[in-house]
Amino acid sequence: MPPALAKDLEDRKDPFCFSVASLWEVAIKTSLGKAGFTVDASQLRQGLLREGFQELGIEAEHCLAVQHLPWVHRDPFDRLLVAQAISSERTLLTADRTLERYGPAVHWVGGKEN
Repeated sequence: MPPALAKDLEDRKDPFCFSVASLWEVAIKTSLGKAGFTVDASQLRQGLLREGFQELGIEAEHCLAVQHLPWVHRDPFDRLLVAQAISSERTLLTADRTLERYGPAVHWVGGKEN
């Protein structure tokens, strides 16, 4: 985790949340045996809830918002996360720099440079 993000997590004033879409993606990649995805999605969920993160469900409005996004990124999970951030008026923290091109609803915290 980038040091700046760790500090934000400690100093948070607003609650952080995680998307059910992220759990879904982890569960799929783990079940496929994809390298780096050996996490049990249900244990991940319990850990996030225990740490005070709020769960953000997938709503119809999030799915519908995906159709209005430009094709900056092709990953369906990332596109849904961006749509959730925009329609829920939240900020998506990401390690994928490409997603920054979706605008102010996305904040790159270090990691993958595309």
